[in-house]
Amino acid sequence: MLISVVIPHFNQEAHLRTCLQRLHAQEGCRAEVEIIVVDNGSRQMPEAVCAAFPGVTLLRETTPGPGPARNLGASRAKGEILAFIDADCHADPHWLAEIERHFHNPEAQIAGGDVRVGYANPDRPTFLEPYEAIYSYRNHEHIAEGFSGTGNLATRAAILAHVGLFAGIGIAEDRDWGFRAKAFGYRTVYLPGMVVYHPARESFRELARKWDRHIAHDYADRVRGPLGRARWLVRAFAMAASPLAEIPTVMTSTRISGTQDRWFAFLCLCAVRLYRFRAMMLIPFRGADTERTAWRR
Repeated sequence: MLISVVIPHFNQEAHLRTCLQRLHAQEGCRAEVEIIVVDNGSRQMPEAVCAAFPGVTLLRETTPGPGPARNLGASRAKGEILAFIDADCHADPHWLAEIERHFHNPEAQIAGGDVRVGYANPDRPTFLEPYEAIYSYRNHEHIAEGFSGTGNLATRAAILAHVGLFAGIGIAEDRDWGFRAKAFGYRTVYLPGMVVYHPARESFRELARKWDRHIAHDYADRVRGPLGRARWLVRAFAMAASPLAEIPTVMTSTRISGTQDRWFAFLCLCAVRLYRFRAMMLIPFRGADTERTAWRR
């Protein structure tokens, strides 16, 4: 078995270095592995970073978006198994071994794993880290809907060829591809041992930009006609009131610990939900196109 790991990259050399270090320190995987980094228009190609690790292929995709970058990497991959991870993530030491174990079953089709927040300093959490540890990257919930986030996704190359390419920058490409695969009859399973760690965002504005994109995608996908707009406004007001219903989750989550973490998580949750309420109220008047095409640009 050959596993091809495909990594889209855009101006994240420090994160990419950590990502490659962790991939080269994997444990328990007996399969052959190739690593393909696809730069997506960075200010500088990460040639020095990639050259520091044996067996890493560096490509360039000029069409903006992680989907086109993954498509190019997959087109050059030689493996029967394609594993996707983002440049700003790093893999658990047994990430590849878990993928290998799963795909030894000839019936295995598509898999996604757990995405956790990696604290920069576990002894001094930032305001955003406890919130993101609970509420961001909940890939098990996405997989229950029928798709996995592409930052922690593995599939057979033959399935990607059958389902088709990842979409471009204007579409949530992970959800779009996963639902197309589901429509073809393929099943995405959740592997709790297939873990990657993602850093929390460094500022509230970064978190806000994420929700701008998601809200724009949801509005474009779901709102049709006056009744659709009315339902959207009802959802917006429910969003503003929702932090109260989340108190039990914040108090009992096993993804964080300690009073300070739980206070940070709840206060940040209130700020995020109020921001989402405001953005949902405004988007019918300003449109969705700008936010939908703003991925890392």
